[in-house]
Amino acid sequence: MKDSKIYDVIVIGSGHAGCEASLAAARVGLSTLCLTINLDTIGLMSCNPAIGGLAKGHLVKEIDALGGEMAKNTDATGIQFRILNASKGPAVRGSRAQADRTLYKNRMKTVMESQPNLDVKQGIVDDILVEEGHVVGVRSNIGVEYYGKSVVITSGTFMKGLIHVGLVNYAGGRSGDLPSEKLSDSLRNLGFEIGRLKTGTCPRLDAKTIDFSNLIPQHGDEPPAPFSFSTKEITQRQVPCYITYTNEETHNIIRSGLDRSPLYSGVIQGVGPRYCPSIEDKIVRFPDKIRHQIFLEPEGYATQEIYPNGLSTSLPYDIQLKLVRSIPGLEKAEIMRPGYAIEYDFASPTQLKPSLETKMVKGLFFAGQINGTSGYEEAAAQGLIAGINAALFVKEEEPLIIDRSEGYIGVMIDDLVTKGTSEPYRMFTSRAEYRLHLREDNADLRLREKGYSIGLVSEDDYRAFTEKKREIEAEMERLKTVKVPVTAEVNSKLESLNSVRIVEPITLENLLKRPEIRYKYLMEIAELPHPHPDPLPDGEGKLPPLQGEGWGGDGVSKAVAEQVEIQIKYQGYIDRQMEQVERFRKTEKMRIPDDLDYSEVPSLSREVRDKLSKIRPLSIGQASRISGITPAALSILMVYLKGRNRKQNGGAVGWIKA
Repeated sequence: MKDSKIYDVIVIGSGHAGCEASLAAARVGLSTLCLTINLDTIGLMSCNPAIGGLAKGHLVKEIDALGGEMAKNTDATGIQFRILNASKGPAVRGSRAQADRTLYKNRMKTVMESQPNLDVKQGIVDDILVEEGHVVGVRSNIGVEYYGKSVVITSGTFMKGLIHVGLVNYAGGRSGDLPSEKLSDSLRNLGFEIGRLKTGTCPRLDAKTIDFSNLIPQHGDEPPAPFSFSTKEITQRQVPCYITYTNEETHNIIRSGLDRSPLYSGVIQGVGPRYCPSIEDKIVRFPDKIRHQIFLEPEGYATQEIYPNGLSTSLPYDIQLKLVRSIPGLEKAEIMRPGYAIEYDFASPTQLKPSLETKMVKGLFFAGQINGTSGYEEAAAQGLIAGINAALFVKEEEPLIIDRSEGYIGVMIDDLVTKGTSEPYRMFTSRAEYRLHLREDNADLRLREKGYSIGLVSEDDYRAFTEKKREIEAEMERLKTVKVPVTAEVNSKLESLNSVRIVEPITLENLLKRPEIRYKYLMEIAELPHPHPDPLPDGEGKLPPLQGEGWGGDGVSKAVAEQVEIQIKYQGYIDRQMEQVERFRKTEKMRIPDDLDYSEVPSLSREVRDKLSKIRPLSIGQASRISGITPAALSILMVYLKGRNRKQNGGAVGWIKA
């Protein structure tokens, strides 16, 4: 049976990747269908009810800058907001929010169902329909065929999902949901390389049975800082989390159950996440560690379920209950849902172009855990890019590709399509070479223009952005020209701030470059009486008024003050990094033709030819990041391409530019 409607974009799945992909395609004006196994679990947080964290927060900010939904959804449903690494430099700070799990999915479901150009339907996809190397639609398990000009697969952990609790296992996409049993077979039949990965989650505990009285409360930041650049403030009630620890008794209980652990008895074949190990994995890998921290995180306002972050496990239920009750505060805790591990199929991401379109089938895109990643934020970022590029594919326009110098999204996608992954990939700040440039706070300055040009950023949001840019530029220029005179009052204030006295007038910019001077201190200095008005452009007695960081008045906003301070304080480092970025971009502009036959390039080894033929890098820069491609091989390739271009250009030397 054929569905009567032909869509521009079909999205399979409605997790974090599927929601962003569906909304992106629909918001640029294309008719879009989202097919999901269960309409009641749109946007469901399958594991930890939290968004963001170190490097992950960067991804959420970038999604928002491009016009995605995750940050807005988090701001509307978050119950605790914190800035991680707040005492460290701006490049490694990360926003994190605990969300109300039910409110999060309900709001996302409302957004999806209310979005013009988007149809949301329930169905299990068994087959991808392909004609002459081009995707044309999908077929459901009940035989309904949906036709579309492009397809985005965001299957999460559902492809042949197998859940493990101890030595018991059963099929499921996650606990309580059906798996997708035939979709990966369809992909395999099309010639895709399919592998197997594993992840897991914690047991959920009943808050009524937990003794919080002697546990350490952890409160969020006050006031809470929103994720979205469009959110003015967080108004909903905030709640605390609590900290406790495992102990030697806990560890002995875990060791006693390892013979029935699917992870250590050989039952699980998939590779698990190295950077988010199960509690049994921690005990085995770190036998000398006497305790492990556990965060007790509420899942929402209207539920008693508590998520014990740090206790991911697939041990048998009886061992889970014992180990939970050995932890302080949890001596009488009841498990509402057991923890489990899940194995699932994924497709090697080296089979993708940087646009996330597959190399093998035109118009077919992959996003999220099907590409071997782990985490809501990684999935949502890929979903957004895949949805955008599926739409641009239909419109016969060039794809949107964020490179490594433009965003963490670019770092992640380049890592995946260039290097692949043999374990669940997780984003870290250390993966980004240009992380001083790729900060959370400037994600809008880096990517807002791109989101607006595609059509995902509203006119109101774009106007607010351009005004913010104007204010930053104006304030930075002003700080370069306004000077602080030498007075007893000024020097007394500087000494109180543990700063060196001045012996001649100094610009506010140079004063702000001092490590101990914050932007907010400039206002205090500006308010001091000054008996020598000559150097002061605003008349006698005081400097021009300064505002910022939420101080009120008609001055700059907190966001502008933050940018001004960071850009001035780190100007030298940022300038050096931008020089590195410029060198990087030169190699990215050295394009490699899509149809290049690497067997014709002389002096390349078979290994190098095979790798280049498999990855098919777009540029010399991307080729340099392929494992095993040596500097010598790159030199040979560059010489060959220059000669090839010279012949094609009638003797003129030059690269095919990006």
